[in-house]
Amino acid sequence: MARSKKQYKSSTWFLRNRKDHRKNKTFGLLILMIGLCLPNCTNQEKEVELPFNDKAIVAQADEYLDEAPITITAFPAERSAGGVNDYFSEGSYWWPDPENPDGPYIRKDGQRNPNNFGAHKKALKQMVEWVTTLTAAYQITADEKYAQQAIRHLTAWFVAPVTRMNPNLLYGQAIHGISTGRGIGIIDTLGLINVSLSIRLLVAAGKLGGENYTAIQQWFSDYGDWLTTHPYGIEERDNNNNHSTWWGAQVAAYALVAQREDLLVISREQFKKQLDLQMAADGSFPDELGRTKPFHYTSYNLRGWTTFCQLASTAEENLWTYESKNGNLKKALEFVLPYLETPASWPYLTHLETSLHVSRNDYLVFAYWSSGEEKYLDFWHQLPQGEDDHHANLVLWQNKTLNE
Repeated sequence: MARSKKQYKSSTWFLRNRKDHRKNKTFGLLILMIGLCLPNCTNQEKEVELPFNDKAIVAQADEYLDEAPITITAFPAERSAGGVNDYFSEGSYWWPDPENPDGPYIRKDGQRNPNNFGAHKKALKQMVEWVTTLTAAYQITADEKYAQQAIRHLTAWFVAPVTRMNPNLLYGQAIHGISTGRGIGIIDTLGLINVSLSIRLLVAAGKLGGENYTAIQQWFSDYGDWLTTHPYGIEERDNNNNHSTWWGAQVAAYALVAQREDLLVISREQFKKQLDLQMAADGSFPDELGRTKPFHYTSYNLRGWTTFCQLASTAEENLWTYESKNGNLKKALEFVLPYLETPASWPYLTHLETSLHVSRNDYLVFAYWSSGEEKYLDFWHQLPQGEDDHHANLVLWQNKTLNE
């Protein structure tokens, strides 16, 4: 039986349209089914009506029912120092040196090299879309076929020895002639936050269990250990910018799947440390303002922070209220709001970001959930839907069974 509208209480459902799904960006992958955090850190006093289109979501899922799993093993990477089961990517902003064509690549911040290897990244994004959409369709219809197809993809990526991805990112964001992998490659897997939350929904519904679930839990546990102990993970943790924010959000999400309280403790420590380091007295993130696309990276980081807040908060500790040396997370929202309202007032334009085209951003919804301040939700409604939003990615509504 499909869920009634009353069952969408305190939750959201977005359907974003785009003509060519192959051009979707990781930034467009909305992170949540984030009502999955503890109920204490989510505002539930008022029913929140946000746009959703369940018929379109189910129609999209129907297109995925016959899609066979495609993992990284389908795309051998000749330049990778790893094996067939190792994820590999190359840094987006690295190019051949015109003065030394056969030598190490050079960096051009903000300019993506289309010839760098990206097949594994695309496969990962595709899996995220398939799993979240299929899980959503199951939530809407309770039709077993959607859950089973989602589990089919999860099994291929995280269980089956021949096709699974190894639980590390040793070879992410490699640079030709310089490095076989780097810590900043870890941001490639932030889409797995969506997947981890889909897993929790499927488990709560009684559709994912047994040996498959145990193996999936072990994968996320192993990846959580790698993130928190390997030098690449430590490097990413200590980048002191959006990479460190998303590192913490990933650790929190995977800890929830693996049921690892020790990893959750680590993630909460990261939240406090990084907010102290990253946020200035005016609520800005100076490191992001120094990039070639300062508004993009400010928004990207703020999305990471609010996602992180939702995932790592507990019944006893709502991280939204954590006071860093320059204030709490609300100050970062307050820094951005005037520019969402009046984009022309943004004082940090660059040659790669010559104007601001603002649109709805889910960090406003997360801020409402965390704070209960309706102005964030009202402002979200006033903004236009973004052209770059993922065409079928979803924010799954709160599923209270996960918190009972």
